[in-house]
Amino acid sequence: MQTAQSEKVRTYLLELQDSICRALESEDKGARFSEDSWTREEGGGGRSRVLEGGAVFEKAGINFSDVEGKGLPPSATATRPQLAGAGFRAMGVSLVVHPRNPHVPTTHMNVRFFCAEPKDGEPIWWFGGGFDLTPYYGRREDAIHWHRTARTACEPFGEALYPRLKQVCDEYFYLPHREEPRGIGGIFFDDYTEGGFTQAFAFMRSVGDHFLPAYQPIVARRKTTPHTEAQRQFQLYRRGRYVEFNLVYDRGTLFGLQSKGRTESILMSLPPLVRWDYDYHPEPGSPEAELYEVFLKPQDWVEG
Repeated sequence: MQTAQSEKVRTYLLELQDSICRALESEDKGARFSEDSWTREEGGGGRSRVLEGGAVFEKAGINFSDVEGKGLPPSATATRPQLAGAGFRAMGVSLVVHPRNPHVPTTHMNVRFFCAEPKDGEPIWWFGGGFDLTPYYGRREDAIHWHRTARTACEPFGEALYPRLKQVCDEYFYLPHREEPRGIGGIFFDDYTEGGFTQAFAFMRSVGDHFLPAYQPIVARRKTTPHTEAQRQFQLYRRGRYVEFNLVYDRGTLFGLQSKGRTESILMSLPPLVRWDYDYHPEPGSPEAELYEVFLKPQDWVEG
């Protein structure tokens, strides 16, 4: 992959991190991201930005990284054995937002670019990423808005793309040991090279650029909704699912740890407070039960 093309991706990712930080700060008046720039011994580095203790966002982490290495970790070569031992460059923006109010969903987004040079063969590259939503108290209006915005991000690249990437997202953000999805999904893609570099890069940008239009209106609608201490405790309990997925299944977490990435930046996605209750079951007919019975069932939210 030519350096000029890689630098175009890098420039976009840095600008995306800046724009999302500004938008989240505008929703949480007075709260500010702190920045921590870092480098790694094997090559490259990044800048991690974290907002903690805000009135709206209990914790928000937005990480930019651009790292290089001489050998891919097992998480990257399990389905690509031909890349074992290949030199690589991986860059991306990844974020997780944990709101304070249980009526505001947690969200995750990442967009990334990867290129590698196998010992035997031509250099290869691809894009990946997506965004998904994890509500604690489901709102149909929010789910419809979220998925319609995701569809809008995909529309210029073909009608079949959104339903395909929605299904991939539903299948990926799933906890087999709980037999339940993590949230209401969104879109997720990997190994994306469709249309060549220019077209694939345009799609990655579309996903990145549609994150704020998807999430910010939901935050604005829900951030002042009154809530009880019982609802707060349910939020902390459900955050446990987030931790379980990120530590056991998330490919980005595994790649970062196995490639000897910066642990603080890799694990900044974890919430500041969380709880686990033994053998918990929501009261039948409660809003908590509705989350399981309605919102954690993959469905066609676009049609409402």
